[in-house]
Amino acid sequence: MSKLDELIAELCPDGVELVPLEEVILSLNTGLNPRQFFRLNTVDAKNYYVTIRELRNNKVIFTDKTDRINDEALKLCNNRSNLEVGDVLFSGTGTIGETAVIESPPINWNIKEGVYAIKPDKKRIISRFLMYVLMSQRVRERYLVKALGGTVKSVSMGEMKKLLIPIPPLAVQQEIVRILDNFTELTAELTAELTARRKQYEYYRDFLLTFGDEVEWTTLGEVAINLDSKRKPVAKGKRKAGEYPYYGASGIVDYVDDYIFDGDYLLVSEDGANLVARVTPIAFSASGKIWVNNHAHVLEFETYEDRKFIEYYLNMIDLSRFLSTAAQPKLTQENLNKIPVPAPSFEEKERIVAILDRFDALCNDLTSGIPAEIEARQKQYEYYRDKLLSFKEVTA
Repeated sequence: MSKLDELIAELCPDGVELVPLEEVILSLNTGLNPRQFFRLNTVDAKNYYVTIRELRNNKVIFTDKTDRINDEALKLCNNRSNLEVGDVLFSGTGTIGETAVIESPPINWNIKEGVYAIKPDKKRIISRFLMYVLMSQRVRERYLVKALGGTVKSVSMGEMKKLLIPIPPLAVQQEIVRILDNFTELTAELTAELTARRKQYEYYRDFLLTFGDEVEWTTLGEVAINLDSKRKPVAKGKRKAGEYPYYGASGIVDYVDDYIFDGDYLLVSEDGANLVARVTPIAFSASGKIWVNNHAHVLEFETYEDRKFIEYYLNMIDLSRFLSTAAQPKLTQENLNKIPVPAPSFEEKERIVAILDRFDALCNDLTSGIPAEIEARQKQYEYYRDKLLSFKEVTA
């Protein structure tokens, strides 16, 4: 019998009470939106303004995209939210249910309206236990069904106060937190390793794919066979569902009942904002029986090494000078063919591709790399979280 089983058998053998959230907290507040009260990102703004974007992995994480507020605005926000260490933050609007626990004094940041600050009564409930409860499937179902609104839904603070949650004895809560914290710590370690590996991959990619006069140069049009003329766009309403991938500018967008290509190809985005933003790769391999619409160029190469070398190279270099200046970024076939590409020996391409393939598999493979392990750990954590927080219930 585990320690948790022993605690439950000793402290709550007949079950656990479900009580309204308002009975185990001291307050539930929210932040403040600018409106007429203050402005974001003013010249004197040096404090962070936390929205749902900053609630990540149960922490408050600032980025270069986080808005800023000045000291006066910070004071106005805190007069309403009253943030303190141990408060549980909860996104009540938009993507409902993102959570975080405040772990250090919030001296240089505050929250927007719609992010709720829940102050637990520490005599009744542990902050991190409350956080995990709010993330559990059973409790999520209870508050999501109360969400109202059109495109952007919200759960009101009034409904949150009525939310029924399980309240086992503190010793049971503490043991559950310990178990779940171990899971999340392992996932965090894997995520940190993935970040480090991706930086390492980018370093080696840039190093291996930076050439000068030591190699010959040619153009993409000279080394690839362009098959754009065989593409066939099909409107969504006219597609018949099937097993064959239907590719667009950034990857698979559908599955259809027929194919027009059968082989190994490099697809390159022809248009779309991602040509500038580069959030996802603009060059990606596609193999087997596929359908491609007119938003991705289709290139064929003699060997795997030739194709992958160009794929890695195109995803590294700046292509802005080859894009049209129209409202919608576009990489025409004419400009695609003009892109200069290095032409090292086949043996050198083979060496470079082998190194980058190993990094790519480690960083991006959803079946064998670090992302696969993170996904497996996350599923394991979610399974045990929901299992540990599913108590035999007794009414108060």
